[in-house]
Amino acid sequence: MTRDLILGVDIGGSGMKAALVDLEQGVMASKRHRVKTPRPARPEAMAAVFDELKAHFDYRGPIGCTFPGVIQNSAIVKTAANLDASWVEVNAADLFGTPDSPVTLINDGDAAGLAEMEHGAGQGVAGTVVMITIGTGLGTAVFTDGHLVANTEFGHIEINGLDAETRASSRVIDDFGLSFEQWAPRMQTYLETMEQLLWPNLFILGGGISKQFEEWSPLISIETPVVAASGRNGAGIVGAAMASVLATDGHEAGQPERARGAG
Repeated sequence: MTRDLILGVDIGGSGMKAALVDLEQGVMASKRHRVKTPRPARPEAMAAVFDELKAHFDYRGPIGCTFPGVIQNSAIVKTAANLDASWVEVNAADLFGTPDSPVTLINDGDAAGLAEMEHGAGQGVAGTVVMITIGTGLGTAVFTDGHLVANTEFGHIEINGLDAETRASSRVIDDFGLSFEQWAPRMQTYLETMEQLLWPNLFILGGGISKQFEEWSPLISIETPVVAASGRNGAGIVGAAMASVLATDGHEAGQPERARGAG
């Protein structure tokens, strides 16, 4: 990765965030700028916010952008559970990009996972690593010996007849006025289910709630080691920037040949 600073954009159900990223160090090189995700969260309205984020940094050059859904060919939106249904089949790379600022799209969980495997809590970890971003929804990324299985979207597995993220995302804490003591059993059930499906060597938990990891993690007890994302809620922005360079280097975003540092 030869470029110095790349703009990374992280699209979420409640906010759209951006920062300049130092790819060599794998960290944000500027203060994060956040704008609320428009409601309704339709393509044209979100494209206007994307332009606002880019203008804030007076940036021209390649941009990496996460999206809370399945992305094909670094561009095409296939699902948009926490946004508007009109996103499905939109070429988001074309919508957001310009000739002087081409955009590479990547699933949000995959982006955070790339950052953590390259620069964070997953660096050097062999076997299966599962990254989970906990926010408006639940994003996931699965790595086996450093290889990413893109677009897993395990936040939508069914548990007790319900979509997992409707019970265990951090949004339900606000929606139902839950304490960490009340929410933690929901995350415990989700992690136990993922454990039985994938038998991972490590869970990495990110998203906004990871900033309070030390407060609620003692309430969860499972066999698999559980750690907070080193990049906390900024991992998605860093991974997005990484994806833009992987794409220009000849790999589809989110599908590198191998995440460096894996054993």
